[in-house]
Amino acid sequence: MQFYTIGQAARLLGVSPDTARRWADAGKVATHRDEGGRRLIDGKDLAAFSVEIAASGGEADVSYTSVRNAFPGIVTAVKMGDVAAQVEIQAGPHRLVSLLTREAVEELGLEVGMEATARVKSTNVHIDRT
Repeated sequence: MQFYTIGQAARLLGVSPDTARRWADAGKVATHRDEGGRRLIDGKDLAAFSVEIAASGGEADVSYTSVRNAFPGIVTAVKMGDVAAQVEIQAGPHRLVSLLTREAVEELGLEVGMEATARVKSTNVHIDRT
């Protein structure tokens, strides 16, 4: 199971750590504390929350950039077929969908809640595990 700190979650959601902290304080996303006292968010909870924010049009004025066409985000869905697979990544307000081989998804160990980067070149989307 993958967990994210408030700072990591903020980066993936495209907001400041203060905004992510306020959302956690308001109960919009569940957190728990580790042995060191840091607040952590379950990857699956963060994935669901990122989809919810994107569907609502966002809750903050956020600007996004695509440096070299790389979209860091969180995996929100993995649909496996016999040969092919579909992976969805929520990168801030951007939902990216990539079709790739089942073997590639298994080799990367992609699953909902983990951090990944979608790289876009022309009409192709490539997924890098972070």
